[in-house]
Formats: sequence, structure tokens, C-alpha cells
Amino acid sequence: MPVIIKRTLFFMALILIWEAVFQLDFWPDSMIPSPFTVATTIYAGFADMTLVYDILASFRHLLIGLSISLVIGTLLGVLLAKVKIADETLGTMILALQSVPSIVWVPLAIIWFGFTEASIIFVVIIGGTFVMTMNMRIGIKNVAPIYLKAARTMGSKGMDLFMKVIVPASIPHAVTGVRLAWAFSWRALMAGEMLSTGPGLGYTLSYASDFNNMSLVIGIIIIIGVIGSIVDQLIFQRMENKVLKRWGMEEAA
Repeated sequence: MPVIIKRTLFFMALILIWEAVFQLDFWPDSMIPSPFTVATTIYAGFADMTLVYDILASFRHLLIGLSISLVIGTLLGVLLAKVKIADETLGTMILALQSVPSIVWVPLAIIWFGFTEASIIFVVIIGGTFVMTMNMRIGIKNVAPIYLKAARTMGSKGMDLFMKVIVPASIPHAVTGVRLAWAFSWRALMAGEMLSTGPGLGYTLSYASDFNNMSLVIGIIIIIGVIGSIVDQLIFQRMENKVLKRWGMEEAA
């Protein structure tokens, strides 16, 4: 059975279970609305363009923050991989900061930047930078010694060795870092927007929660999950798989 059919049947079953729970009337509609009510709310949000503007605003925050985090993360990863003292000092701090949840940075961002888009972008940058840094570091450090020895035997050294051997050999880890940075930044974005003054999906989610609009809350959660899944599987997962196959790290289908 094709995967698409399996997934379709799975989600249809989930919707039927959801509807059954709603019909049993164990909880009020304000806590668990019906799938039809949620679908109607999502449709209304797209019809009046509210959700469209929110999605566009969220992607603007994400693209700016993720782009900056990839640049910073790549540079820091190279620094940690090539400079031992930086790896032993700065690397330890980055490893510790990587374990800090993104929402923890939100109060700091608000104090520094206020309730502005800058605070949201700051949280997104933090969300993606550290994971990109560590993956880039691992990628460079794990370059096979035989490649380096062969290149040096042929007279390659310095920047030539770095650009022609080390960088290409570390690309699989870098691509994985980009995929993880996207996922971490997407989560950080929602955390930052929930405590902002809008616009954005996270802000609308928080707004709907404040006014007990559960159908909109569930609808936005669904939208966030669907966008995350589509972007990850259609863009980053495919890109990662192609790179792994190209570098001989995964068997071609």
C-alpha cells in the first residue's frame, strides 16, 4: 500500500475518533470543538485573509532569523573545529546553551528589544544558531584523515585544502545542520510570537487562547504542524537525502 494512502487513512481515522469524542459530549464545546467547527474557523481565517497575513508575517520572521543563524552558526562551527582553545572554551558554552529551551530567551529578548519584531527574530536566531554550530563543527572534525593526507601529498594546504577538501567533505553534516536549524527556529518562532504584539501565527494562537476561542487555537496548531511537516519533508528531507546519496552515505533507492 502506498505511503500516501496509509497516511490518508491514518488521519481520517484520527478525525473520526475526534468526532466520536465530541459526540460523546464528555467535555464542553469550549474545550473540545468538533472537527467541522475547526475546519470552518480555518476556512474563515483564510477567507478574510487573517491567517494568510499571519503566515506571511511568520515566514518573514523565520527567513530573516534563520538566514542569520545559518551564517553565524557556520562561522562559529568552523572556528570551533579549527581553533582548539575556542573549542575547549566557547564550545563548552555553546553546548550548554544548546540545551536551553527557546522560550527561555523570550523574556531576555523583550527586555532588550521590547515587544517588537526584533525580539522575535532574536529568539529565532538563538534557536537555529547553536545546532548549526555544533553540526558544522562535527562535520569539519570528522573529515576522513585519508582525504587530508591525500590532498597534502598532492601539495594542497592552507585555504586551498580547506576549500577543496574539508568544506566539500563536511557538506552532509552541514545540510543536516540546516535541517535541524530550520526545525529549532520554527519552534522558537512560535514561542517568540506568542509573547509578541503580532502579527504572526504564534500571536494569533495566544490571542485565541486569551479569548477562549478553542476552535481557532486547534486550527492554528494544525496549521503550524502542517507547515512544519510540508517544509521539512518536501524541502529539507529531500535535500538531505540527495546530499547523502551523492556523498555515498546512503544507498540510492
